[in-house]
Amino acid sequence: MTTALVSWPSEYMVQLVTNTLLKLPKKVTIVSKLPLDDNATTTLLQWSTYDDMSHILTLEYSQKPSSRPVLSSSYTIRKALIRKHFLHRTFVNYVAKHPDSILVKAVPRTWSIELAFADELDELWSDELWELGQKLDESPQSTAVNWWILKPGMADRGMGIRLFHDKASLTKIFESFEDPDSDGEDEREERGSEDTGDSDNTGVAMSQLRHFVIQEYLPNPLLVDPSEAKISGAPEAPQAPTGVGRKFHLRAYCAASGALKLYLCPRILALFAPSPYSVPIVCETGPDDDEGRGGHIDLTPHLTNTSLQRDNVDIDGNVRLLDELIGCQVYPSSPDGPKRHLAPEDISNIVNQVAEILTETFQAALAMSVHFQPLPNVFEIFGADLLVTYNNQDDSLQVHILEMNAEPAIELTGKRLQWILDDFFQGVANVCVRPFLFHLDAIEDADETDWTVGETRYGLRKCLDVRVRGPAV
Repeated sequence: MTTALVSWPSEYMVQLVTNTLLKLPKKVTIVSKLPLDDNATTTLLQWSTYDDMSHILTLEYSQKPSSRPVLSSSYTIRKALIRKHFLHRTFVNYVAKHPDSILVKAVPRTWSIELAFADELDELWSDELWELGQKLDESPQSTAVNWWILKPGMADRGMGIRLFHDKASLTKIFESFEDPDSDGEDEREERGSEDTGDSDNTGVAMSQLRHFVIQEYLPNPLLVDPSEAKISGAPEAPQAPTGVGRKFHLRAYCAASGALKLYLCPRILALFAPSPYSVPIVCETGPDDDEGRGGHIDLTPHLTNTSLQRDNVDIDGNVRLLDELIGCQVYPSSPDGPKRHLAPEDISNIVNQVAEILTETFQAALAMSVHFQPLPNVFEIFGADLLVTYNNQDDSLQVHILEMNAEPAIELTGKRLQWILDDFFQGVANVCVRPFLFHLDAIEDADETDWTVGETRYGLRKCLDVRVRGPAV
């Protein structure tokens, strides 16, 4: 008998996981809380949010197979992947030992800092941020050529993301973070419609986070118009006027299993910004000058996180399958660039790059054994955010990894593409859950044999298959 703990903050996830488990060939009893007096011999499947599962039970079974059989949906220690400042260190250490890695090109230039007050920046400019300070000092003051993006190391869903182009604007951003009330409801009401995308309740308290990363803002994103995408079963999409491309990032779902296999869902999503792309600019006189944000910056053409678009009634219109972009015109950042359309070979190239990047990302995390400890009786779903840049000089596409997310906000995928999630979770159940349950019953799962890296089964592409710890049984 198998008991399945299914507990999530959102009802959407509860239903998705429950429906997935009900399709398993082995009957499971679904509960929302762990019983205190539960039968210790019952096989336990914990497919729940990190905070609601028992990590002690997970660890006990990984170390003592004779104890209660437990399979859990979250690694206990995986900061090397999901915390932005730890992920930066993971990449730095890995590429230092593997200079030919795809991560050398795939990872934007990044700096990791720790501070609690804005005035601590003065010391960082002569230490951790010395190189960045040199680049900012070299930038022309009249036109901001180089832009940088600030992200809190432990925040998610777009919280605390800001753009800056000089030392003064970064200082003002941190000064605004010092006062947790600086982005309060009264002030947002006073700004009204003039506060177009700069923060909109995305402020953070610096004293509570401390860790931040600064990334190069990639200046040449691949731009297309999502309205040109040909959607199966929908009427012919209208063609957009020339020059109205929008920025998007890729959301790739992957599942890590045991210690360690990695599977990629090849149905990658393209999440679009709500506004047409334009080069970042700052208004020297604007509504935010007195707010400590270094001038008014409209972030809507630049931030593609669907969590920031909750007020947008057409979220589905900003989410496309990557495959649906075949045939869409490419809009270069420069209006003088060549006109071309995305071909099937371009999409295949992007998916292959994503697979290789994620493979080496997990290999890099394995080298950080203190901050990523895979266990054989665990699986976990991650959402990888990546950006494609387009070089119109050599007509090349380059995928860059931005961050990894645990417990990604998959409900923001939208209703139209919900079937993608249904298929993905069913694939995860078949690949990660079913073999564990069958193995406990001494039933050989023939579908797991001879599955080579690069091959796709159950809608999942195997990217990595290594042994770093022993089996759980």
